[in-house]
Amino acid sequence: QVQLVESGGGSVQAGGSLKLSCTASESIPITCGKAWYRQVAGKERKLVSMMSLDGGTTYSDSVRGRFTISRDNTKNTVDLQMNSLKSEDTAVYYCAACNIGPSDGVTFWGQGTQVTVSS
Repeated sequence: QVQLVESGGGSVQAGGSLKLSCTASESIPITCGKAWYRQVAGKERKLVSMMSLDGGTTYSDSVRGRFTISRDNTKNTVDLQMNSLKSEDTAVYYCAACNIGPSDGVTFWGQGTQVTVSS
């Protein structure tokens, strides 16, 4: 059973915007923190942004001010609005749920969605 389903990836020119969405299945507690990570081929998967149940947010330095994470606890979804995209934002983006900190050992991962930004 697929527990996290992402959508919204694609190709965009630098300066453009994309919105990623992730829907969690009923098996994933709504109380769990939700996050977005990204990974470039051959490199480590890195945290982009995370949001706790109470709305507390964390952003990586590279995306702060350009990306916005949001969640809908009634639908168990988490979105990532990405603005002013740069070529260095090109990566596979993964939705994550439960134990979402980089050193916590994420419990649930989505399948990933490709984001390509051309300059």
